[in-house]
Amino acid sequence: MKVRAEGIENRQAVLRIEVEPEDMEESLEAAYHRLVDRVNVPGFRRGKAPRIVLERYMGKEALREEAMGQLVPQVCDQAIQEQNMEAFAPPQVEILETDPAVLKVIVSLPPIIELGDYHKICLVPQPAEIGEDEVNAVIDELRSRHAWWEPVERPASQEDLVTIELEERQEGGPVLERQEQQYLLAPGYPFPLPGFVEQVIGMEKGEEKEFTLSYPPDFRVEELANKQCYFKVKLVEVKGKLLPVPGDEFAKSIGEDLETMDALQDRITTNLTVLAQRRAQRDFEQKVVQAVADLAKVEFPPVLIEREVENFLAELASEYSQDERGVENYLKSIGKTEADLREEMRPSAIKRLTQSLVLGKVAEEEKIEVSPAEIETGIDEVVQNAGERVEEWRGIFSSPPGRRWIERRLLMRKTVERIVEIAQSSTSEENENF
Repeated sequence: MKVRAEGIENRQAVLRIEVEPEDMEESLEAAYHRLVDRVNVPGFRRGKAPRIVLERYMGKEALREEAMGQLVPQVCDQAIQEQNMEAFAPPQVEILETDPAVLKVIVSLPPIIELGDYHKICLVPQPAEIGEDEVNAVIDELRSRHAWWEPVERPASQEDLVTIELEERQEGGPVLERQEQQYLLAPGYPFPLPGFVEQVIGMEKGEEKEFTLSYPPDFRVEELANKQCYFKVKLVEVKGKLLPVPGDEFAKSIGEDLETMDALQDRITTNLTVLAQRRAQRDFEQKVVQAVADLAKVEFPPVLIEREVENFLAELASEYSQDERGVENYLKSIGKTEADLREEMRPSAIKRLTQSLVLGKVAEEEKIEVSPAEIETGIDEVVQNAGERVEEWRGIFSSPPGRRWIERRLLMRKTVERIVEIAQSSTSEENENF
């Protein structure tokens, strides 16, 4: 076997491997012995057909394909060892010639991470502040949630709840009748068709109206796309939403041992402040992680980017697993293909991958470890919200792969806490110097 290294770029080494004719012949002979025991050749007992007969029966290419299936991994492993390389992922192989075999092998090498002087990072977290507008927005939401509907004697307007009698006929189809149907006049609501709400707004009780709307070109039922639908609507009743007046009585209606409006506002302010502090802490942590990553020099093979893109796609699939539309319909709705989505995900994948590699290197430098007891606590925290599936989840996360996932998660958490501590301590030291 002859091996020639043709260069290293982007943490990928390119090898050209030429298999010696005698090695190729030895592999073909081994392939013959494997196949002859599995293939029934007419006129011969299994395992007794000569090689030349087997080749005629199956074809030389079938024998060569069997031989290459065994030969390629062997010569690749041997070539990588001879070049003193460490393969970080299965090599990519292109067969340039088959008689004798000549291979082009791309070997993904381990990433290189050179940390900068992250101990000099000096960052200050931003205070979490809650404004009066945010408190009022929550109060308005609570008022809307506790509102009630009351009949009104006026034309229907936005956000009213109306009762209608509806006749609907698709182009070329039968008439569908719906009696006493309640309908919320939310602007832009696409049911039964875009524009329907706008046609009903302004109608008065007892009024009848006929109009035509068209199905959108990208309607989910393709045979209806661009077709017309005829509507006849009679407005039976209009109800307006009545909001409770802010005050002590409203606060009491919320519950939670609230007696006054001031107490409700204080409770909302406290809850919003806690959420804002958590959000500010997450933002600050991400800022510190990015600062450490910006100081580092990181090189990694493209295969890792593709893996991270796959992770993003898996997360998206999980997000849509309970949605009847699914990922494919989601992509169709936004007018994109999976290839488009993959390309859009690449910058985020590179960023997340870089940060992950840098944090792993920081963990090594800082000698951060996760104890078995911490892993057990981590498992408890993960499964506590599993409901009736607690034991199932505990079995999953107690398995070796599950424990490694928990360990990795905790290691990253502890590493982030460490670099945040460094960034804040640097700030304190800088302030002391003044």
